[in-house]
Amino acid sequence: MSLPLLSDHAAYSRREIKEAQVHLTPMAITLEEVRHVAKLARLDLDEGEIVYFQSELNALIGHFSDIQKVDVAGIVPTSHAVAMQNVWAEDIAEEGLPRVTALRNAALHRAGLFVVPQIIED
Repeated sequence: MSLPLLSDHAAYSRREIKEAQVHLTPMAITLEEVRHVAKLARLDLDEGEIVYFQSELNALIGHFSDIQKVDVAGIVPTSHAVAMQNVWAEDIAEEGLPRVTALRNAALHRAGLFVVPQIIED
């Protein structure tokens, strides 16, 4: 059972919370675990949001359980969804820019070098 997220002024009844907790999967996320993760993430969740996220997380775990039931015998494992291969170009040295061309757009240059502001203090 998945509970919808309520607005700030609404609240879940104790019966709705109990019903949501009854439908937990064998590896269910508890309310305390949701509170703990929310605290670690510094989320200020009210009780309704905690119940909502518990329901959503348990539904997600249920989906993982469904995926684990898929028969994959005979399927070759892969590390990527598509075939991967190196597409490197040959590393061939070529002539670079002439110094005059490289310095043409420099804000400031001196003696054939770029001049930049000092960033390390003495």
